[in-house]
Amino acid sequence: MSFIIRKGEAKDVKAILELIIELAVFEKLPNEVEVTEEELLNDGFSSNPKFKTFVAEEKDGSIIGMALFYERYSTWKGKTIHLEDLMVTQRKRGVGAGKALYTEVLRFAHDFGYKRVAWEVLDWNKNAINFYESTGAKILDGWQVVQMKENKLREFIYNSNESI
Repeated sequence: MSFIIRKGEAKDVKAILELIIELAVFEKLPNEVEVTEEELLNDGFSSNPKFKTFVAEEKDGSIIGMALFYERYSTWKGKTIHLEDLMVTQRKRGVGAGKALYTEVLRFAHDFGYKRVAWEVLDWNKNAINFYESTGAKILDGWQVVQMKENKLREFIYNSNESI
């Protein structure tokens, strides 16, 4: 292997953000990334981190991929992990870094007694779907991702306060 997998560190924040932006472009949502290096640093590498990362690092020190995940709690299962992003830069896809990062997250979950790892995959990303299914992961039919963005959250709370 021309890379190693290691726990992400504060010094990796710039590369992590670059990978997040590249992923947004790949997912056809290039203008959706709002997070900053400072937020990633504070939220991931402070005394009470909100997420963990693993990175794929080449021998020259360049970061070619990352997995970003965090703990959740399932009322049915107990403690679980949400894999937010798994990304390898386009020029390095096919070298095994994605599988190595994925494996490291699953190993972490297993070693620390998590009951489940969950994530989303776009329905048109057939390569990812085929890979996940080949590892035993199940794509759930009938479940839809629900999100409320900041502006709608603010609007809802504002309107809810008026009607009380």
